[in-house]
Formats: sequence, C-alpha cells, structure tokens
Amino acid sequence: MTTPHNPLHARWHEPMGWALEEAAKALSDETPTDPSPDVPIGAIVVDSSGRIVGRGHNTRERDADPTGHAEVNAIREAARALGNWRLDGCTLIVTLEPCAMCAGTILLARIPRLVLGAWDPKAGATGSVWDIVRDPRMNHFTEVISGVRESECAGLLTDFFGKLRETR
Repeated sequence: MTTPHNPLHARWHEPMGWALEEAAKALSDETPTDPSPDVPIGAIVVDSSGRIVGRGHNTRERDADPTGHAEVNAIREAARALGNWRLDGCTLIVTLEPCAMCAGTILLARIPRLVLGAWDPKAGATGSVWDIVRDPRMNHFTEVISGVRESECAGLLTDFFGKLRETR
C-alpha cells in the first residue's frame, strides 16, 4: 500500500528512528540456547510533549508470550510510567502496522494518534486489511499517520525474513 507524501512525516521522522532502534533489540534477544530471535518490530509511546514514556519490541519468542507484541509492551510500560491506563494525549509510533490485538489495545488505552512505518498487507488492522481504530462502531477513534520511514521499516522485515529462510 503506497502512501502519498504527507507533510506530517517530517515531525515523526526522528521518533520513528527511536522505534527502529527498539525493533533492533528484538534481534539481540537471541541467546546461544535459543537462536530464534523475535520479528524486529519496535514501538514507542510519547506523551504530548514528545517525551518517551514507553518502549517495546517483540518478545513473543523470548518470553513464550503470544501477547508480547511491540505495541502491547510499549503501551504497558507507558501506562506504568504515567500511572494511568488512559493514554490520552499520547502517540504510539510503531515500525509495522498493528494487528487486530494491538489495534484493540490502542483503542482500549485511548491513544488518540498512531504513527506507523510499513503497512502489513497480511494482518494489518489500522487501515490495510481491517481498520479497527477508525471503525465508527467502536467507542474511540485513533488518527493514523502512515508511511513514516516506510522503506526502512519494511526493509528491516524483508532482511529478517530473508535471513530466516536461508537458515531453514
């Protein structure tokens, strides 16, 4: 899914870099006894002043936890840091379009803005396959800014899955 040029992208360029750094941590979670790293997806939550209040990367493999997605991990950390499950005024920045579980978590946390890098044409739930965060039947609405550093975010995943296929 191609995203037209968006002037808001400049505002989110540096924060997406922080999410990309977080994504790389998923690769470094691999250990000699468990060489299967998690898919390199990273997320950060920033408050209204732009301060990072939550960070997360995929930890499903590392923790054997199906909810160990980057977005959920970042949202949990932000809620703890702010002492509130309602993340009003915060923005979630993530390298890959969230899945249905993560889209639901975004809504439940009342996050008003999502910035994403690459689209997920197989399981995306914020505009590609589904659009849960902007569904008028839901109790909350989340603005979606897409395609920020899209080629870098997509390239990280392409490289990961290419190397994974080589080793199998």
